[in-house]
Amino acid sequence: MSLQDKLDAFKADFKAGKPPYNAPPEIHPIMERATAELVASGQAARAIKAGDRAPHFRLKDQDGNEVSSDGLLAKGPVIVTFYRGVWCPYCNLELQAINDVLPQIHALGASVVAISPQTAVNSRKSVRTNELGFPVLSDVGNETAAAFGLRFNLPDYLVDLYKKLKNDLPAFNGDAGWTLPMPARYVIGQDGAVLYSEINPDYTHRPDPSEMLPILERTVNI
Repeated sequence: MSLQDKLDAFKADFKAGKPPYNAPPEIHPIMERATAELVASGQAARAIKAGDRAPHFRLKDQDGNEVSSDGLLAKGPVIVTFYRGVWCPYCNLELQAINDVLPQIHALGASVVAISPQTAVNSRKSVRTNELGFPVLSDVGNETAAAFGLRFNLPDYLVDLYKKLKNDLPAFNGDAGWTLPMPARYVIGQDGAVLYSEINPDYTHRPDPSEMLPILERTVNI
């Protein structure tokens, strides 16, 4: 089953209000409105994309270790995935799918890091819950996401909904701002050039990780 098949299956169950989700039906039009507005804003088209230079970053992983893009790229190509947080089931499914192809990624000389605005405690939960073999980096205030053009402010009506659902982003992220990154995935070559990009203003759609493997194979054969 492809990643998108799994996402679609989850979305169908969530919208149907099946246990353990038990989502009230009135929340779906609100979430869908916010997604449609983000898509229509055109922000995804303005984000860093294939052919651009990747912004440098220096962030801490789930255990407090400093990880820099320069240090990673010194060892080989890097896959960077931006995600919303451990509270997002769509993001967790994506992280699991990337983890499934991690041996192939490593065999091609590349590494993987995930970046989210959440605190180290929640990053550790992401690693533990999804049994990840790659680090999860904390991007406080979504500053690195902003450098990639991915950070956006949640509209007030969506903030109100999240509060009612007790989805407390300031608590998850240790930051008073109600911002998130658009989910995105990049393959960055050792020279810092972006070789592959996929930005998803609709967080329920994610590319299959297998799409990155031919890109990595080409870097090995150059």
